[in-house]
This record gives sequence, structure tokens and C-alpha cells, in this order.
Amino acid sequence: MPSEQQDIDWVPVHLLGEERRSRWLVVCDHATNIVPPWLTGGSLGLPAEDVARHIAFDIGAAGVAVRLAERLSAPVVLSNFSRLVIDPNRGEDDPTLIRRLYDESIIPGNRHMDDADRQRRLEACYRPYHAAVERVAARRPDTVILSIHTYTPQLRHKPMRPWHVGLLFADDTRLSLPLADLLEGSGDLVVGLNEPYSGYLAGDTIDRHALRHGRQNTLIEIRNDLVTDEAGQAAWADRLGDLLPKALQAADAR
Repeated sequence: MPSEQQDIDWVPVHLLGEERRSRWLVVCDHATNIVPPWLTGGSLGLPAEDVARHIAFDIGAAGVAVRLAERLSAPVVLSNFSRLVIDPNRGEDDPTLIRRLYDESIIPGNRHMDDADRQRRLEACYRPYHAAVERVAARRPDTVILSIHTYTPQLRHKPMRPWHVGLLFADDTRLSLPLADLLEGSGDLVVGLNEPYSGYLAGDTIDRHALRHGRQNTLIEIRNDLVTDEAGQAAWADRLGDLLPKALQAADAR
């Protein structure tokens, strides 16, 4: 666990708007590219261009999540560590929990990680984040969880991805399918269902905090070139803020 004086200002999770009482709870698993100062001197040995890439965090997701939570009068929980330190959107036993290679980039600070280092990251970063989500999700029995992510338009040496936004879901489609219909009708958007990723990973955030509790949910993946600046983030927060209440009304009526 962090103990050095230099680490005193670092916290693993940010919780904003806890006093807001709507049904909605917004979470952002990959909000930042920060490496805590107690871990390998605050660096994983990556060049600056990799630290700024999608492999380190979800570009623009935090800005969308914070603005969307304000629109919905909802609390928002944001991680404060890079997904390369440890990925909170994975189960603790997932082999990609701490990556050594991601989108053709080697992660030097993870290459020789041992079990003690893994446990330290779990205790210092991963578990406090999930404890915050769990606590806020339990504040009322009808909580609806929105997980905000972004994705790169193109992985290295892979085809371009055609979607503007994707909705990820497992067996619980109550909120995702009405939202998909509304998004498709809201403009010239290409909407992916369980694209560009699968909607279910055992132990991921939605599985852990929504599916296991019967809570309505959806995971929203926005193409990151659409939200690189504040204007794009605000536009997507406004779009989703308008459509999500309508989608929830349709979901409740099913």
C-alpha cells in the first residue's frame, strides 16, 4: 500500500456528486493515464506517445462521464490510475488484469511483475475503486449503472472500426436495446451492438455491480476521436443525457 510522503495526495478513486439522488450511477473504469508515484517511480517505462494512447486510458471518457452525471443528477465514480497499472474492468483472475503487451506496445514496468506486486496493485487501486462503486450502487434498490468508455478508431495494423458508438451488454438487454434504437434515430450514427468488444467478461464492472444484483445497466463505448476535446465531450453528454431517460422509461415498461 502507498506509504511514502510523496504519495500523500494520490487517491485511487474519485467520487463526485455523491449527494445526487437519482437512480443513475455513472462509472468510468479507465478515466486517467496516471501511474501512482509509489509504483516504479510513477512510470511504467513507456514513451510519452504510448502514455497518451488508448492503451493507457479511455481518451475523453472522464469528461463525458462527469458531464453526463451532472445532466442526470447522478453520482460518478472515476478511477485514478491507468488501466496499465491494473484494469478495474476485469475480474481479479483475468489474465489481462495487468497487461505486459497491449496493441503492439510492450509495457516495461509490467514485464517482471511478481505476485507481491500484483497484490499491491489490487489492494491500492483495484479494490478501493470497486468498493466505492459497490457502496454508491447500494444507496437505493433501483440503481441503474452506466459505464462510460471510449475506444480507438483503429488498432495498429487492423481495419478501421466503422461505429460511432457501441453498446455492450450481456443477457440483460432492458436498457441497451431501447437506447440503441434511440441513438440510431437521433442522427447519422453507426451504432454497434456488442461492438467493438464482447458485452460480457466474468468479473468485469457490469458483471460485478449490475448483473449479479439484477440492476439495469449498459456499457457505452464512444469512438475516442469524437470526444478528444471539451466540445465533443459536452455534445455526447448532452446526446446521452437526452436519450437515456427515454430509454429507461421504455426499459421499465418492458
